[in-house]
Amino acid sequence: MTARIIDGKAVAAELRAAVAGRVATLGYRPGLVVVLVGDDPASAVYVRNKDRAAHGAGFESRTIRLPAATSEAELLAVIAGLNDDPQTDGILVQLPLPRHIATAAIIRAIDPAKDVDGFHPENVAALALGAPRLVPCTPRGVMRLLEVSGTPVAGRRAVVLGRSNIVGRPMAALLLSADATVTIAHSRTRDIAAECRRAEILIAAVGRAEMVKAEWIGPGSTVIDVGINRTEAGTLVGDVDYQAAREVAGAITPVPGGVGPMTIACLLENTLDAAIARRSC
Repeated sequence: MTARIIDGKAVAAELRAAVAGRVATLGYRPGLVVVLVGDDPASAVYVRNKDRAAHGAGFESRTIRLPAATSEAELLAVIAGLNDDPQTDGILVQLPLPRHIATAAIIRAIDPAKDVDGFHPENVAALALGAPRLVPCTPRGVMRLLEVSGTPVAGRRAVVLGRSNIVGRPMAALLLSADATVTIAHSRTRDIAAECRRAEILIAAVGRAEMVKAEWIGPGSTVIDVGINRTEAGTLVGDVDYQAAREVAGAITPVPGGVGPMTIACLLENTLDAAIARRSC
């Protein structure tokens, strides 16, 4: 039996429309500012997509573009100005940054109330304590896909493949808060295939093209593929061998068209939440 496809593109469109509807009831336009340092082509495309989606939802959105030679002190000064700007509700510094800039220092400098990426230590701590405020966008999007697809989470065995601060760790915290029994598998995990096969919910977020084979997947499980990898032929594939996995899984996200669109939609939702929280104080 072929797996049911979880259409992230459609779910994201519905979420963006819902955010736009909420924005239309406000007496102001939430302000989102993206800071882009350097000229990485992939980052530039992603930032343009964010800007387009933000404007489409009724946000006041702009991008500050800085040269790759920008110093850490100069970037910190830009962030300080945005922290003090009452019209800026959300600040997003596009990663990766040039090597001479300490990413951790930049993340710490962002006002936690405007940290719409959810990476600031205060927001990370709140999530770990089960009282989330601004949650990293990709894990938030995954939880929405599980909900919309009708995948039960409470009491289920969930395996998160990957332990990054951006996806793996916050993903595990969200699943745990939803009462799943959670395992994080990574490069040092013994018999990683067996761990994945035990999962009723498998979240693949390792950044290795088609690493997860069909035999790694438990029959009927829900597979969420966070990976986006470009092959030598120029095509985009996920971390899961999609065509083979469809014959085993019960439900699965495609790449592209799965988790990717949800990340930007959840960024908008985070920005709206941040704006309402800040301006209602």
